[in-house]
This record gives sequence, structure tokens and C-alpha cells, in this order.
Amino acid sequence: MKIENIEAFPLRYPEPNDAGNMRTITVVRIDTDDGAVGWGECVTMWVEASKAVKLVIEEGLAPLLIGQDPCNVGSLWAKMKDHCWWYGEGGIASFAISALDIALWDLRGKALGQPIYKLLGGKQQARLRACASTHPSKAQIADLARELGDHAANGYTAVKVGFGKKGDANLGTNPRRDIEYAAAVREAIGPEVDFMIDLGKSNRYDVGTVIKLVHAFEQTGLRWIEDPFIPDATEDYLRLKGAISSTIATCERDWTTADYARHINAGIADVFLMDVGRAEGITATWKVIQLLEAAGKYFNAHTWSSGINTAASIHLSAATSNVIVLEVKPIPNPMQHELIKEPITVQNGWIEIIEKPGLGVEIDEAVLRKYTIGN
Repeated sequence: MKIENIEAFPLRYPEPNDAGNMRTITVVRIDTDDGAVGWGECVTMWVEASKAVKLVIEEGLAPLLIGQDPCNVGSLWAKMKDHCWWYGEGGIASFAISALDIALWDLRGKALGQPIYKLLGGKQQARLRACASTHPSKAQIADLARELGDHAANGYTAVKVGFGKKGDANLGTNPRRDIEYAAAVREAIGPEVDFMIDLGKSNRYDVGTVIKLVHAFEQTGLRWIEDPFIPDATEDYLRLKGAISSTIATCERDWTTADYARHINAGIADVFLMDVGRAEGITATWKVIQLLEAAGKYFNAHTWSSGINTAASIHLSAATSNVIVLEVKPIPNPMQHELIKEPITVQNGWIEIIEKPGLGVEIDEAVLRKYTIGN
């Protein structure tokens, strides 16, 4: 089996889980000379980034891969990394490598007739607990809290809310309002459901304010506080870590194995978030998972794009013992429920491990073309 053709598709779509805002990803298709097809994805977010990634994939990295055996994933990943040395670490190069690497693993699994998790050493999770990952947008606290209460009523045993998002929620700008909101959420979801807060884009609070906020959130049974600072704010993280009892999660902004190794060694967090469509694919994500296992830290798949990313995240999560939940978008959406012919579903708060070869998802190419930028 040899790689015969590579094509990248920048997709733009409305996201119901983000107040209907337009979001962008880039999907890659790798064809082989025996008719096999591998699919990958990177979470490029912006139109200009998606167009740049398409160029890097098709004109920069594809010539390195065409004619090669896709089963040699490790050497092809290294070849792509070596080619991108002048581009720099992270950014557009990491996006491109991520999408291609996922597609190579998809082809390898299909060639061997095995789901990817088996190629990573086998299943350590019988199934994965789902976390409804949300971007609330309503103006009133009661309405915002009710949304998470509805997810809990639908069987989710974990919910996460992102502050600082678009819409009228205005979370992450007023500490008193944030505290009032957290208390309302706990009342809405009940005492048993895990509650995570992602300060994320709103992380404009200074370390003293964050400490006070988390102390208040802890009164509601906070499961973890996420991205309270940028990953390189090591002193702020260590000060926060020494002042609270809650779990700290961070690093979804990191790009490379070296980034994650630095932050793991610095001891800034307990849970490390990784987006396989950003952090240089399955190959690099698995390397970091092994670092986390050795350090006694948790892996969390930051998957909030298409079913391709979700499928890759399921395989990676299934293959490690150090995982708490798998995040999902709880409202049906184009990239999960149109692009994927048999959508990945949550049943009673759980996600089953995919047992089909490769990623185990099939792409509806009519939908792919429908959302491709320029079509």
C-alpha cells in the first residue's frame, strides 16, 4: 500500500453549541494505490488559518508522503517535523502535521484490520464517561444554569462551562456574577454531577482574584478549574495550586511534545488538555500521554470540532488509565451529525469505545463538499 493522493478541505459551518457562530476546521483525505482512504482533521478555527494549512498540506508536506507506505506512521511524522523546521514550532505547521498524522493512523488501522486503540497497546477503559462541554449564551443566570441542568437530566454525569464566550452570558468579567452563576448551576445539576469551569478566554483575572473565585467555586463542589492563566504563567499556577484543593486543568493552547513536557515538569496542573487536531496528531498525543502516565497526571481530550477528532480522542482515551471524562458537544451539530455517517452518540452519560478498524468513522463526502470553503 502506497500513498497516491492527498487533499485538504477547509470547512466552515454554523455551530449550535456556540450560539450559531461560524467555526472552521480543515479535513484531510489520503488515498492509497489500493483504494483505501484515510481521514484526518485539524482545528484551524479561522478561515485564513484553514487556507494556509491547505497550502502547507498539499504543497509542503504531501510531496514527502506520496509514494510512501502509510503504515510507517512514526517515520512519516518525523519526516514532516523535520521539513517544518524553518516554519517554526507550533501554529500552521502543527495543524498540518496533526491532520495528516490522524489520517495516517486511520490508514494503518484499516490496513491491519484493527481499531487505533489496539495499535496503542489495547483498551484500558471499557467505556468513557461523557462530559457535556458547553458555551452558554443566554443573559439571565437562571436560564444559563437551566441549560446545564437539562444536560444532567439527560444523563450526563459531568458538565463543563466555558467563560468568556460569545453571546449574552457575560461570564468571566464580574467575579460576583461568576460566583452567583456557579451556585445556580450546582442547584440545577444536583449534588452528584461533576462541574468544571473553564476560565479560558476570560482569564483576565489576576492570581489573587482567581484564588478567591476558586475558593467560592469549591463551595459548590467544583471538579476542576480550567485555564485560569496562560500555560507559561508558571508562578501563578504554582501559587494557585498551593492555595486551593480543587484540580487544575490546562494546556489546551500547547502545540508540541516539548511544550507539554515543560509544563508537566513544572508541576502546574493535575489534568493536561490536548487537542489531537492541534498537538501534532495521534503520534505526538500518545507520547505526551505516556509522559503523563509516568508523572501520575491525567489526560483530557480537548475535542470540540468534528467526529474525526472525537473518534481519535476516543481511541487515545481508551488506551490510557489516566483519563477522567471525554468532552462532547451536547447539541446535535453539522460536524458530528452530518459529516459522520454514523454519528458517535452518548448513551446514559457514556460513550462506547469504537471497535471498527482505523478511526472507525465514515465520512459523508457530499456533506464534506457542502461545507468546503469556496463551494
